[in-house]
Amino acid sequence: MPNPRLAERYAKSLIDLSIDKGQLENVFADMQWLQWVCKESREFVNVLRSPIIKSDKKKKVIDAIIKDKVNALTDAFAHLLIQKGRESNLPEICTAFVNQYKEYKHIYTVKLTTATPMSEELKSAIVKQIQSVSEMQNIELETAVKPELIGGFVLQAGDKLVDASISYDLKEVARQFENNDFVYKIR
Repeated sequence: MPNPRLAERYAKSLIDLSIDKGQLENVFADMQWLQWVCKESREFVNVLRSPIIKSDKKKKVIDAIIKDKVNALTDAFAHLLIQKGRESNLPEICTAFVNQYKEYKHIYTVKLTTATPMSEELKSAIVKQIQSVSEMQNIELETAVKPELIGGFVLQAGDKLVDASISYDLKEVARQFENNDFVYKIR
């Protein structure tokens, strides 16, 4: 069962330790890789979360996967999770670590959804515009294409959302017709 508070605590401890050891960037790369492994391999996550599989078997599976692919600090952390019986929380801990790293480095994730794919020049111009009107200087732009937007874009940065899509405008016009806003203005 996912436990976000536990994941946050373990991720915070790993960040603090990696900063003390001067290995923050290496551990961050390892945790991103482990996060990718957890997303790509449902079987791996099922093994970690299985109450039937003994911890020594889980240790062997983790050793086989991370051997020579992560640094010593990340390896020791993974073995600590097994020792404490927290290996089932590894996917959540990886996600929490990546989020806390971005917060520590002041990296903001901005999601841009458009109806058609965008050019790199336009993406760069949007990032520069966001940087000029906000305190966000380190921006990681995630793009998605949703043809149902018809045109325009949807931009989400943290808890702020800008919906400048044609589909939103059409829904707004339909809502105005449903409320009869135009009939009252005529009289």
